[in-house]
Amino acid sequence: MTKSILSGIKRISLLPLFLFATIAVWAQDKKVDVDINTKSDSGNFFTQPWVWVVGAAVFIIILVALLKGKK
Repeated sequence: MTKSILSGIKRISLLPLFLFATIAVWAQDKKVDVDINTKSDSGNFFTQPWVWVVGAAVFIIILVALLKGKK
């Protein structure tokens, strides 16, 4: 008798979980059109070569400072 009661309680306790999962799946059903192509002449900032050169220089300076401080 107690096994059947516990089994019923487990089923009832899992019901909200399954309902929430179903609602979450239905919420994602809408199709969203995303256009990542921009109509810019200059492009994004990270496509510029000087950004990569400055970033590499800063990285090297930080790396040297960290390695020098361990002595």
